[in-house]
Amino acid sequence: MTHSSLTAAALKAHPLPVPHEGSKDERGSALVIGGSASVPGAALLAGVAALRAGAGKLKIATVGCAATGLALAVPEAMVVGLPETPEGGVDAARAAEGLRKIATGCDALLVGPGMVEDGPTAALALELLDALPSATFILDASAICGLAPHAAEVARHQGRAVITPHAGEMAQLLDRSRQAVEADPLDAALAAAELLRAVVVMKGARTWIVDPQGERWLYEGGGVGLATSGSGDVLAGIVVGLLARGVGPLQAALWGVFLHGEAGRRLTATVGPVGFLARELPGAVPGLLREAAD
Repeated sequence: MTHSSLTAAALKAHPLPVPHEGSKDERGSALVIGGSASVPGAALLAGVAALRAGAGKLKIATVGCAATGLALAVPEAMVVGLPETPEGGVDAARAAEGLRKIATGCDALLVGPGMVEDGPTAALALELLDALPSATFILDASAICGLAPHAAEVARHQGRAVITPHAGEMAQLLDRSRQAVEADPLDAALAAAELLRAVVVMKGARTWIVDPQGERWLYEGGGVGLATSGSGDVLAGIVVGLLARGVGPLQAALWGVFLHGEAGRRLTATVGPVGFLARELPGAVPGLLREAAD
């Protein structure tokens, strides 16, 4: 099967919903579950990106030690502190019941950025998938690394999830070497999409987007500057913001990858090919969305 190139022209066939005048509820509610004592900013980056992608409302659930600071840094969000492990991560087992209540009414959830315990994070994501049958999900970072033992459980939720692994995370998911994934990222993406029945964004210098039916898209990359700390958190945040707006998983993944990459291209032109920061990427997204609508 041939692939499609992910370009602005190609996305014209997959237009995003046009925002109408009305309440913020009409643009959906996103919940970001992420962060740890050592990486509290991951949830911030993802949350801001979700708002920049057009989500109407944002909730962030993070470790208790970071909650107050995060609430001040993102005053647009409702921020909830979660129980912590001695290592400074989210205590997924103790947090699960509270998160089910927090997530009620949310249209899309992002689980994983900045979290530090793979198995418990994946188990938490699965519990929420079961508890929230009308929501769509994006699983990132730690939420991917612990998924392999639960592949059949994830597959039951076909059509509701996107995963965004880099080569190391994909290697853990598929029990392959990182070198094997890097040698054939498309094959890895196809295998993961079949295993989980989810949309897969295989991140890299060139990014593959694959759905469970085998449809495949290739984005040629937004430049070397995107290989920077926090860039993946921004990508995940853009996707969850689009999911919250009611965009389907494949379409949200395609637009998310494109918007993230094109934001990188803009910063390459204005700042330089390297040295721009992940926190600068979300600011370019609204302008890119406006241009896409023209």
